[in-house]
Amino acid sequence: MPQRRYRFSSLLATVLMSLLVLGPKLAQGAETPPQTSPRATVTLVSDYDVVAPGQTVRIGLRQRLAPHWHSYWKNPGDAGAPPQIDLTLPAGAQAEDIAWPGPDRIAVGPAMNFGYEREVVFARTVTLPADAQPGQRFTVTAEARWLVCEKECIPEEGRFVLELPIAATPEAATGPVAASFADSDARRPAAHPWNSRLIAEGDSLVLEAEGRELTAATVKEAFFYPAEWGTVVHAATQGLLIDDGKLRLALTKGPSLPEQGNLDGLLAVTDNAGRTTWYETSLPFSLASNAGGAADDLPIWQAALFALIGGLILNLMPCVFPVLAIKATSLAGMVGAPPRELRLSGLFYTLGVLVAFLALAIALLVARSAGNAVGWGFQFQSPLFVAAMSWLLLAIGLNLSGVFEIGLGMSGTGQSLAGRSGHQGSFFTGLLAVVVATPCTAPFLGAAIGSALTAPVAVSLTIFAMMGLGLALPYALIGFFPGLARRLPRPGRWMLRLRQALAFPMYASAAWLIWVLAQQAGDQGVLIGLAGSLLIGLAAWLYGIAQEGGGRSWRLRGAALFVVLALAGLVPQLKETAAPDTVAPTADSGVTAERFTAARLAELRREGRPVFVNMTAAWCITCLVNERTTLSRPVVQTAMQESGVVYLKGDWTKYDPEITAFLRSFKHDGLPFYAYYPAGGGEARLLPPVLTESLVVDQFRPATGDRS
Repeated sequence: MPQRRYRFSSLLATVLMSLLVLGPKLAQGAETPPQTSPRATVTLVSDYDVVAPGQTVRIGLRQRLAPHWHSYWKNPGDAGAPPQIDLTLPAGAQAEDIAWPGPDRIAVGPAMNFGYEREVVFARTVTLPADAQPGQRFTVTAEARWLVCEKECIPEEGRFVLELPIAATPEAATGPVAASFADSDARRPAAHPWNSRLIAEGDSLVLEAEGRELTAATVKEAFFYPAEWGTVVHAATQGLLIDDGKLRLALTKGPSLPEQGNLDGLLAVTDNAGRTTWYETSLPFSLASNAGGAADDLPIWQAALFALIGGLILNLMPCVFPVLAIKATSLAGMVGAPPRELRLSGLFYTLGVLVAFLALAIALLVARSAGNAVGWGFQFQSPLFVAAMSWLLLAIGLNLSGVFEIGLGMSGTGQSLAGRSGHQGSFFTGLLAVVVATPCTAPFLGAAIGSALTAPVAVSLTIFAMMGLGLALPYALIGFFPGLARRLPRPGRWMLRLRQALAFPMYASAAWLIWVLAQQAGDQGVLIGLAGSLLIGLAAWLYGIAQEGGGRSWRLRGAALFVVLALAGLVPQLKETAAPDTVAPTADSGVTAERFTAARLAELRREGRPVFVNMTAAWCITCLVNERTTLSRPVVQTAMQESGVVYLKGDWTKYDPEITAFLRSFKHDGLPFYAYYPAGGGEARLLPPVLTESLVVDQFRPATGDRS
């Protein structure tokens, strides 16, 4: 018995010693404890068990997915989100971005996603500091977030800590971790080996590659994965043609494809044995014509003419109604003024309009050069700007009502423009006219703006100046041709009553902007907007009393200034207010409208269904007028229903890059914007900014709806 115990003890000691010696080899790769769910088992892994100073090592998020579940590539396709891996490294270590393995296509209904099933490693290359000390440990902490989907999508996250021993000689990982890295390495994109180019042909792009190995005997299938969302329609069929060493792959242009640049992505080529190789591709292109059937680039003279006409018509647009009230007040004050003062008033008003247009043009061009997707009226997407405009219009209304004076002094004598302050008032009126007019575009204006924003700077400024000249022209003509002013009624008490009456459009405009603020910033934004309006009213009342004179007028003026400073204290709170994610504001409640997405539009077009697209915003009065007077009418609703038209509606009240990209695909930068896609496919037809029932209904009728 003692001998048996001795033998057992000797055997146990031998096994323990073997485990101590072989332990590092049997570890089968550096891997953290897993985070598990019914959908995925996720760990942080390294392709080395032991690392050395100055060495590069790959640290990756290893996902083992349940059957039928998938995660996503850097461009997830029509839906989804790529994983994010934030690494915390020791001092002196550096990490590169994720090296994305080549993805697969994953169809979910009509949508097409790009991603991975079964198992994948999202690896980042990490370089150890050269002064790392052997015998210590290299600790990597990862905060990771990922999305896994089947019929439903579940966001998951985890925190992982990986400790790797540091030694003079590194030791590569083995076992399942090494196999997982090898499988992902097999998907590593290769350099593009062929002579390739990208050709624009109508609504399609054709990717051409030339190489002797590109034959029908060696290429079974090919597919292009765009690196960025929206440059190519993900779910569209990519027609493949192989002929004598040349591969041609037809792609459908996406809504966010620019006019020119490089199309980046992966060209996946599958051979007849079923093996797929992904090739990194970056091909320059320049579209032969702009997407969606928009007009070709305008000649400079034509763009300038359109800008002049569009600016002139802008005076008649509903969104400019608040400015018309200001203009009417100014015109009333011109009655009886000397011809010289009339001309100076017209000149200063025109100068104010031109300065505002040129300042807006410079702001747009600077933002575009910085890579921001902004468009006409972009400032109304800011809750801060909307609130400030509401307060300004309220202050103007209180001035018109006589609560206080700002030096424009409209007495019944008609001499309000006789001094320097009157010319300053004309200049300010011109500035305000442009600011209030920008939410909407007029006929001819959209094409001119589109040309201006893609032209050289000098040409762009010229086109914007012509827009301003068109907007200022009616008022300027009265100033420079005094005979027109003589047709106005003679001065009298009616001028004071007119001034007071025209305060109410200002109040209405201020109230409308508070409603816009509700769409952008929710209840808290409305509370701040109304509080600011109350402070504006109080400051105006105090200042008005001070203007009546008296020994304490300076105190009242100081109190008014203090109230205005209190108003400034509301601004930071408004900037920090989170805007709610609401459905597009709808005046046409009787018409069933779907939320616009590029994926939904692409799906409907593939099905050959007719689609009416309405791009609107709460700050676009013309948009709301069109919805009330046309789109909500029973005749239009019935025509939509009988023709099977799908109504897509995009809300640009808040900034939306998808809507911005869609508008820019038509070289359009303002609202309203309407497009109709006829049944059976075909180019989109653009409707004018001002709609009528017959104009819209005619688009849906087969007799006229299929014309090109």
